[in-house]
Amino acid sequence: MILSEAMADWVEWDQAAYLLGVSVGALTADVPFSKSKRIFWEADAAGQGLHAALLALVEAGLLEARNDDEEFRWVASGYLNVFD
Repeated sequence: MILSEAMADWVEWDQAAYLLGVSVGALTADVPFSKSKRIFWEADAAGQGLHAALLALVEAGLLEARNDDEEFRWVASGYLNVFD
């Protein structure tokens, strides 16, 4: 899964964390978001870490957040390692 494509539109924070987890291989796409939500709603270190990673991607300028970090979307316009 390519995160930039999966998050082209606004995504709720918990689903954004799920998509990030799948894209880095921490979660399997075979288990749908609806069955994985508890990771993000309970005091789970991995879920909290994925949310922190989303905030770091906002700080890096790859994601944009709105509504007090409740929603995220991809905003980077290209690949960082493509040089002119």
